[in-house]
Amino acid sequence: MASNFWTSTHYFYVFLIDSCSGFYSYSKELKDPEEINVVNPIDAQRGISVEDFRLIKLHMSNYISKLAQHIKIRQRVVATAVTYMRRVYTRKSLTEYEPRLVAPTCLYLACKAEENADEKFRYEIKDILEMEMKILEALNFYLVVFHPYRSLPEFLQDSGINDTSMTHLTWGLVNDTYRMDLILIHPPFLITLACIYIASVHREKDIRTWFEELSVDMNIVKNIAMEILDFYEKHRLFTEERVYAAFNKLATNS
Repeated sequence: MASNFWTSTHYFYVFLIDSCSGFYSYSKELKDPEEINVVNPIDAQRGISVEDFRLIKLHMSNYISKLAQHIKIRQRVVATAVTYMRRVYTRKSLTEYEPRLVAPTCLYLACKAEENADEKFRYEIKDILEMEMKILEALNFYLVVFHPYRSLPEFLQDSGINDTSMTHLTWGLVNDTYRMDLILIHPPFLITLACIYIASVHREKDIRTWFEELSVDMNIVKNIAMEILDFYEKHRLFTEERVYAAFNKLATNS
């Protein structure tokens, strides 16, 4: 796995344009916000709205997490699987790539990518293996994912945060960011800082001086924090009934 986010395929990837001339092109992997929740035309024909799209991705993120808990897979693998799933749907349609098959396949693939394969994870069936190859192609075979967890312990220590309850709160916030598309848009360390910022405000811990000493744009950090808080505010709208209604649209004429 690459050791530097900025040189990794999480940030950008290289692909061959002309095999004869050996011409390569570079493409940025991180997306702009307006590129994320774009409903594929095939899905739109079935009545899938942007809200339906968000609901299905959230539901499948939760499904991956519950499946991983059942077979005792660590959180980093879950985060990688959710990232794969969300990346797939920036390129492929829900109609062609059945979410309820994509989700466990992404978890299966993440287990292998993170070297966390377990004998309890018995999904070597024809459909899973076929979907695995489709997902690898949709991901351009780039499996490197940098997570906010990587910088979190260092940032917590450097900021002087050693309170157990605040540390747990910050880790929980990072976990919840995978229920959104933030990992597809922002460098992971900025997501980490946004979570620390929310936790510090919530627990009334003044670390403004520490933030001011960082070489980061605090406007971006605060904007990410607002996205996270906005998610919590709207989360009560994500009911099972609405999720099932969205899935029923995909099943129409299938």
